Amino acid sequence: MADTFHSITFDLTTGTGEVALDITDRCAAFLDNAATGRDGLLNVFVPHATAGIAVIETGAGSDDDLLATLRELLPADGRWRHRHGTPGHGRDHVLPGLVAPHATLPVIGGKLALGIWQSVVLIDTNGDNPRRTVRLSFLG
Repeated sequence: MADTFHSITFDLTTGTGEVALDITDRCAAFLDNAATGRDGLLNVFVPHATAGIAVIETGAGSDDDLLATLRELLPADGRWRHRHGTPGHGRDHVLPGLVAPHATLPVIGGKLALGIWQSVVLIDTNGDNPRRTVRLSFLG
């Protein structure tokens, strides 16, 4: 069987505060249509300069711990050279250096091959931009 490539985008509203938003179900629904039982790779990409994609545990506090760690590492204060937007917004532009704007994940038999506690999570610390686009691409 020849490899195929499928890609879609979807939009999310993340609000005006920091968020770790689980998008695993959206990834799985996309694969139900795009992968149809095949093996391959899912790429999750957020085309924004101030957001990232993490593969982490959610619901047990790890998502909140990640946001707290990012607040400590990247405080929203006046130290940043990138100064447009709300005070401290420059930190949001550094975020993708720590939480990449993409993740490439294995797909086996048309399903995400994640660990039992892993989820695909959009990380957004930028309250200035509450609308986000996510691109899902399957190659397999």
